[in-house]
Amino acid sequence: QLQLVESGGGSVQPGGSLTLSCVASGFSLDYYVIAWFRQVPGKEREGVSCIGGTPPNASYEVDMKGRFTISRDDAKNTVYLQISTLKPEDTAVYWCAAVARGRCDGPLLPPAYKYWGPGTQVTVSA
Repeated sequence: QLQLVESGGGSVQPGGSLTLSCVASGFSLDYYVIAWFRQVPGKEREGVSCIGGTPPNASYEVDMKGRFTISRDDAKNTVYLQISTLKPEDTAVYWCAAVARGRCDGPLLPPAYKYWGPGTQVTVSA
């Protein structure tokens, strides 16, 4: 059974950093694109970044470039999202999602992703 589980969320002060993890089970990351999405309270779910393919390529939504870094550990079947210089506006629920596709490209559209984790809350406040 294909499953995704996020972890690493929590409460952080502005300027801090976090690394979110997305552990995949029941499938190999070689054949799936994994994306990170987030939903800020009162706003629609938005894409952050994705990674896929072998060797993996990564892509970031325009507004997410610079402070977000996605990476993948195939041995652990895990995808990471490092967030640096956290801002209060980064407060959101973060999800990882998967779709059977060869490479990560194009806009990150939630309906295109079939499998989702339960999400992890990130709260940035002083």
